[in-house]
Amino acid sequence: MTSKELIESGILEQYVLGNASPKEMEEVERLAISDPSIRKEIDLISETFENLAFKNAIEPPAVIKPFLMALLNYMERMTNGEKVSAPPILNKNSKVSDFDEWLNRDDMVSPGNEDVFARIINYSPEVTTAIVWIKEYAPQEVHDNEHERFLIVEGTCDIIVDEEVNHLSPGDYFAIPLFKNHMVKVTSSIPCKVILQRVAA
Repeated sequence: MTSKELIESGILEQYVLGNASPKEMEEVERLAISDPSIRKEIDLISETFENLAFKNAIEPPAVIKPFLMALLNYMERMTNGEKVSAPPILNKNSKVSDFDEWLNRDDMVSPGNEDVFARIINYSPEVTTAIVWIKEYAPQEVHDNEHERFLIVEGTCDIIVDEEVNHLSPGDYFAIPLFKNHMVKVTSSIPCKVILQRVAA
């Protein structure tokens, strides 16, 4: 196969995507060493795919990163010997003092410079419980397979469900109905610190 035939064959695109056969991969790499036009075409295809990916990229929800980092932190703590704990299930009778065991830990603090920061205190497929600090707001989301519950520890916030604004202050409990758009807007000068629990529906 000539360089022109290879460039026109579509194999280089498959090579860049990692979908070429082992034999094709080997042949492309061999030709790329000896023929600068093949190397140049590979670079051009790679750049085109990268530009296309950036153009069509979707910004992930703002809470994805803090909760992913919180989960990694939790897994590291479990690996280092922390015992699995069993915080109570949040309900309308819950009190902030029910969570003192976790709230008073030295490692359950916010660095203070994150928009949303979380520390998981228990994780299972059925229930996840975390301490969360929200600096200004938590963006709109909808849950169709888990009940989300809040217990306000410090600061104040509005939890807006559809069009309804719910004003919350320390000690208040609030449950988000399934299938409802909701967001959190902090109304205090300090971050709103909450116990957040997600329970499988």
